[in-house]
Amino acid sequence: MAVVHQPRVAWEGARAFVSAASSEVYWWLTDMIGRHFGVTHQLQLAETRLRLQREDAEFAEIGAWRVRLEDLLRERPELAPVLLHLAGDISGRLPR
Repeated sequence: MAVVHQPRVAWEGARAFVSAASSEVYWWLTDMIGRHFGVTHQLQLAETRLRLQREDAEFAEIGAWRVRLEDLLRERPELAPVLLHLAGDISGRLPR
């Protein structure tokens, strides 16, 4: 069994989520977040998307998502592989 470093997983997820929030990948990701993490996180992603359109908030949003995802992984550590998989999928879906 591999050791999962939850803060690192949360950081990778946060960076990927914020990058996707301002792209067309958002529509796929919002569905995945709702399915795996729940409607609360899905709504938070929508709020992130709105904030990114109105202000220079990328770093603040990454920080907020890192904390959210760390809290989520503390409560539900079994979601770490799902989060890692989503972060990898996002990277493959984002335009280069």
